[in-house]
Amino acid sequence: MTAVPAEAAYRPTDRTVPTRSRHRAQYDRATVHAILDEAYLCHLGFVREGAPVVLPTLYARVGEALYLHGSTGSRPLRGAAAAGERGLPVCVTVTHVDGLVLAKSAMHHSINYRSVVVHGTAYDVVDEAERRTALDALVDQVVPGRAADCRPANAKESAATAVIRIDLAEVSAKIRTGGPNDDPEDLDLPHWSGVVPVARTYGTPIPAGEPGAGPALPGYLAAL
Repeated sequence: MTAVPAEAAYRPTDRTVPTRSRHRAQYDRATVHAILDEAYLCHLGFVREGAPVVLPTLYARVGEALYLHGSTGSRPLRGAAAAGERGLPVCVTVTHVDGLVLAKSAMHHSINYRSVVVHGTAYDVVDEAERRTALDALVDQVVPGRAADCRPANAKESAATAVIRIDLAEVSAKIRTGGPNDDPEDLDLPHWSGVVPVARTYGTPIPAGEPGAGPALPGYLAAL
């Protein structure tokens, strides 16, 4: 696994500096890590037979690396394994939608968001200790505390599962906050403008099997 660099920020590159709204880009590690740690769904982009492909998948951050997993037959994981030490060039994106920004004019409608874009190379993880760490982290990324409260993968399941690692090096965050950017001449128009907040919520956990027959609801689920 990769060591944590001493620098407080990622170094901007041609691929991580946006062409528009550059003032919204951020590169400090604390901001990037916070955005990544709050989510668990990413979009993985790669090129297959000359055409772009983007797939939604789960991920986990461990230090300065992202881990993704899937079937050994999945295309990106198979591609990373086939590439060996060269790895598979990829792009990973994570986005939180925090609000719907409604302006006086249609053109100035927007969203408040926090996003991270990671450019890098996906490597097939073959070390068993690193694989176990990654798989536990993937479970805990979705529900913190769950990895210790379920049966780990057995040998057959582990053999059917591939894990890839993307090191966090070429990384940027982009954030929009605040209200609509109405044009001065539109301010007196009779249309509502403002922000509709958006937040993730969880429903009441539904146990499997007969009601009341299984174990009590774990504390980590009650805390969601």
